Amino acid sequence: MHDRDTRTPDKSAHLPTGPDTEIAILAGGCFWCVEAVFRELHGVLQAESGYCGGTRETADYQQVCAGYTDHAEAVRISYDPRQIRYEDLLTVFFSIAHDPTQKDRQGNDRGRQYRSVIFYGDERQHAAAAATISQLTRERVFKDPIVTEVVAASPFYPAEAYHNNYAACHPDQPYVAHVAAPKVTKLRQYFAHMLRRAPLS
Repeated sequence: MHDRDTRTPDKSAHLPTGPDTEIAILAGGCFWCVEAVFRELHGVLQAESGYCGGTRETADYQQVCAGYTDHAEAVRISYDPRQIRYEDLLTVFFSIAHDPTQKDRQGNDRGRQYRSVIFYGDERQHAAAAATISQLTRERVFKDPIVTEVVAASPFYPAEAYHNNYAACHPDQPYVAHVAAPKVTKLRQYFAHMLRRAPLS
């Protein structure tokens, strides 16, 4: 389970923007785990934990973690499409970052805040998400049905500052060691060709 913290969310954080930068917002359980995976990828400029799917008033860890809101723990990924495609991010999302067949949970983390969601930013992302799910279903990659929601992106609210890069900063924390770290290890094993050369600052 996550650590508890009563600090006010830091809403000032932002991602790099520019003509060669695109944004993806993905949710698949604990954002510590999802963020840790995407920070490893070449072409990812920043990965930021936060809340998506609910209101500004309820975008804080205590309420979201308690299941009192409609937010999902999500990660906003800024990436250079010349170096990594949106479809590549989806491949990692479905194969490494989480289990898309678990509804409103991931492992022992249970509740709608841990649901699997692709928050698409435009119709191109919407089509890519639908096509990816259709292909995975058609090829029966997973034994159980994919339950990932594909919805238009609502406002993203950055999480409290201490959540960002949490897994790398707290490698001995039990949840990180037993849940997040194995995902990163699996990524490095199966997607070595997509890894960045230097850690993301």
